[in-house]
Amino acid sequence: MLPPVIETTDISKVYQMGAERIHALRSVSITIQRGEYVAFMGPSGSGKSTLMNIVGCLDTPSGGQYILNGKDVSHMTDNQLADVRNKEIGFVFQTFNLLPRATSLDNVALPLIYAGYGKADRQEKAMQALRSVGLDTRAKHRPNELSGGQRQRVAIARALVNDPSIILADEPTGNLDTKTSHEIMDLFEALYAKGNTIIMVTHEEDIAHYAHRIVRLRDGLVESDQPNLNVTTHHLSYTEQ
Repeated sequence: MLPPVIETTDISKVYQMGAERIHALRSVSITIQRGEYVAFMGPSGSGKSTLMNIVGCLDTPSGGQYILNGKDVSHMTDNQLADVRNKEIGFVFQTFNLLPRATSLDNVALPLIYAGYGKADRQEKAMQALRSVGLDTRAKHRPNELSGGQRQRVAIARALVNDPSIILADEPTGNLDTKTSHEIMDLFEALYAKGNTIIMVTHEEDIAHYAHRIVRLRDGLVESDQPNLNVTTHHLSYTEQ
């Protein structure tokens, strides 16, 4: 059997705020297998964003161990973490984080520059990623020429372009209307069906129910970790937009 893609053992995170010590995470142990679709849920201050930052190698734990794809990343330097992020993790953010003056194609190709691909390979891979989200006809458009949903799809294509071990989506529908939110969640479902490992952070119950497993956090602890027996599926055709 393949090892888990993510394994945290008793990870904690403590922030020093003046004289006060804030325990953002306390002894969190989670195992996520390849091909799972998991939502981290919880109210503001529950620790879900801190957990996402650690799982996404944007931060290191104060204590405990984090193994990502067989590598212990708990005590890596910032440069080592940046390298792991580029190879292993595709990020999708609430605010899209696209370069405003760059075309969709150039935005999607950006991670490939850091990975050392030549221009022709970058463009080919970026176009494939845009095609996979139904946006190859918008390759030359800049973000201000796209709708919010299209911008988020460009961001998802950018997350996919490096064939990452995990796709990490932080409140991916936070800036979208309800209909567009469901279209984006249908796209995640299609990516999951193709075998991608997806971890989503959300405080919205209806969005969490697209995931196949829900981990609920409260006060820096895992409150519950259960399969979602009522997965939401809409099956809209996002390629027709």
